Amino acid sequence: MEKLRRNLNSIGLGLLFVALVVNRIWPYRKIPFFILLGLALASIVAYIVLNFNLLKQSVTRKTFLYSSNLILMIVLVLGILVLINTIAARYHHRFDFTEAKIHSLSDQSISVIKNLKNDVFIKAFFREGNYNRSRMENLLKIYAYHSKKIKYEFIDPDKNPGLVKRYDITLDGTTVFECGDKENRITSVSEEDITNALIKVSREKKKTIYFLEGHGEASIEESDDSGLSYVKDELGKLGYEVKKLTLALSENFPADCALLVIPGPKKDLLPHELETIEKYLKGGGRVFFLVDPETAPGLSGFLHHYGIKLENDLIVDTISRLLGGDYFMPVVSEYEYHDITKKFRYACFFPYARSVDIEQNKPENISLTVLAKTSPNSWSERQLNERQVTFDKDKDKQGPIPIAVVGTMKIEEEKKEEPKKEETEKSSAKSTAATESKKEARLAVFGDSDFATNRYFNLSGNGNLFLNTINWLTEEADLISIQPRTSSPRTIHLSPSQARLVFFTSVIILPLIVLLTGISVWLRRRSL
Repeated sequence: MEKLRRNLNSIGLGLLFVALVVNRIWPYRKIPFFILLGLALASIVAYIVLNFNLLKQSVTRKTFLYSSNLILMIVLVLGILVLINTIAARYHHRFDFTEAKIHSLSDQSISVIKNLKNDVFIKAFFREGNYNRSRMENLLKIYAYHSKKIKYEFIDPDKNPGLVKRYDITLDGTTVFECGDKENRITSVSEEDITNALIKVSREKKKTIYFLEGHGEASIEESDDSGLSYVKDELGKLGYEVKKLTLALSENFPADCALLVIPGPKKDLLPHELETIEKYLKGGGRVFFLVDPETAPGLSGFLHHYGIKLENDLIVDTISRLLGGDYFMPVVSEYEYHDITKKFRYACFFPYARSVDIEQNKPENISLTVLAKTSPNSWSERQLNERQVTFDKDKDKQGPIPIAVVGTMKIEEEKKEEPKKEETEKSSAKSTAATESKKEARLAVFGDSDFATNRYFNLSGNGNLFLNTINWLTEEADLISIQPRTSSPRTIHLSPSQARLVFFTSVIILPLIVLLTGISVWLRRRSL
């Protein structure tokens, strides 16, 4: 009993340590934590009461002065640590030392967050035992770190049946995003899905993209290798509305068209279709041309008026053979500086492509930029009737070969006369505002359409380049597609001799050195 009385302090400190460990491992189980904490405090109080006389005598001893100085130093150090922690909590900064930056958001996600105009409220319905809860919580902490407009909370569906019924939650792990009167929900845990949900609830208006058909173009409804269903799905995730357009059967151009995509027509467009597109561009429209080799020859003359040259050729690239493709799949790994390709570091493959360049004499109101060029090992094959493809320096053109051109065209603002009647004031103001908002037209011309089809969309950076171009044309620069963060494998291959060396050094030699050093120090002090 006497031994127990003298060791109550050690028992109390041990129980306190166990209580903290239990609270750390099982933070949601508070009862064991409070029981252990109560026993620890009771043990310490009992030790003070039962050993009060002994403690009173020790206070008068000289050793107490040294002990008090030590305690004072410990308190000062802890105070400094608390102060540093408080400052760090208020003015903190995240550092990600992983090579792939898997604990950071992509630049595109950060751009979306920075451009939020209104508060976004996120309600994550996760049970306590859901293994994805901690992952979602870590992601939302990073989002909230970059913007104070992100407000999130976690809700246990079992403990909040009222909120479950209100939001009609049927699946554990559902996350609801609210901004104003808009709502979006996801059931997965990934940066891409969270950012896309933020885009959908924060955008004031949904932009509509039309895909032209009727000339043998790839269809957004087809899910086979030659279709564009992947494009439609990805654009839907980014908050766009995607529709088909048969211009030959339409009397008027759609008023809600934010962008017209012409995905690889096999036949020429009709004259009145080209006139409609020309009128659309003059009104500040946006058009994305994807023109394959030896197709739609009429587009060459149409694009010539805008300073863009479609060459009747076929790009051959010998470097693509080294990457698993054939000679008719040129590879683009370096890009000209542009908003589309800024921080874009992915190779793109263009199966069966033609060259697209800038005319020497282009209109003054048009600004054009070559977006991408093939490797120096490629060439522009212009002898398309030959059965064997070989480089002819007199007829062919040595690479790099331009394969994509983008540009803007300044639009002269229409001058509106002052309305004479009050009834026409509102309509005139609306039309004037619409004219002023479209100060420039934008167009992009790629010498290939296959790179965006389902077969090649997910190949390297193909899909990203296509979506980046779409976002630039629609002036949604922060809607760039997101590359998922991946951690590269870190494996070390050791020979048997190297493995034995590591084992003996770390397990036997180093601990033995520490042991011998400790014994020598002890023996030396004992001899003094």
